[in-house]
Amino acid sequence: MGISRDFFHLHLVSDSTGETLRTVARAVGAQYETSQPVEHVYPMIRAARQLERVLIELENAPGIVLYTLVDPELSMTLERRCLEVGIPCVNVLDPVLQVFQSYLNVPFARRIGGQHTLDAEYFDRIEALNFTMAHDDGQLPEDLEAANVILVGISRTSKTPTCIYLANRGIKAINYPIVPEIPIPKRLFAVKKPLVVGLVATAERIVQIRQNRLLALNAADENSSYVDRRLVSDEVIYTRRLCAEQGWPLIDVTRRSIEETAAEIIALLNERRFKR
Repeated sequence: MGISRDFFHLHLVSDSTGETLRTVARAVGAQYETSQPVEHVYPMIRAARQLERVLIELENAPGIVLYTLVDPELSMTLERRCLEVGIPCVNVLDPVLQVFQSYLNVPFARRIGGQHTLDAEYFDRIEALNFTMAHDDGQLPEDLEAANVILVGISRTSKTPTCIYLANRGIKAINYPIVPEIPIPKRLFAVKKPLVVGLVATAERIVQIRQNRLLALNAADENSSYVDRRLVSDEVIYTRRLCAEQGWPLIDVTRRSIEETAAEIIALLNERRFKR
């Protein structure tokens, strides 16, 4: 029997994209298995008339309010209305800003969406994304040496989404599929600069994902070998043996989210850079 959930309204009010609020809200919400938020996201709230529409929504669906508004007048208006309605309202950046302020002892600039400025880091991320998309699934193998990270693994081990996540962090990532009956190009074994990481999962998990994939494509009867438990197990064993022989770190993604996998890859990358 599944967990019975209680639903509540969660209002996320931001003068930027709202991604910071989403991340904080979901990190906290994950600790409450029996409570499920109904998210109302209000991005780019930068004027009183925009905020007024938000306030109407708050009154129609009372709940928890989290916000990141740099403008002090908008913040005061939002807090005052929430107090009148009797709902909790929290500026999620305030505690962190206060710590920074007390430690650095310098004034801070009230920059809306400051983390999204078009600086060199932003363009590095765009370049990494373009690079990763152009080299998806083993394309342009002659460019392997230009990557920061190369992910190898059999089908359905989340190589592509993990590469895209890494690219969003400014890391040029290539994924290369391992197919036991297809020889791996020698240039992959000869790379010097990139960190090569193997991704693997249990055979049961991979079979489940592949079956769902075939069902979505209406091709369940055409690819029986693709979901054969014994053959998939052989693929997993082959991947483990290959990574052990080459000295490539191996990450089991069976119970990992893409974010967790990427975090471990970044840690490996930083450790490698530190040693060098």
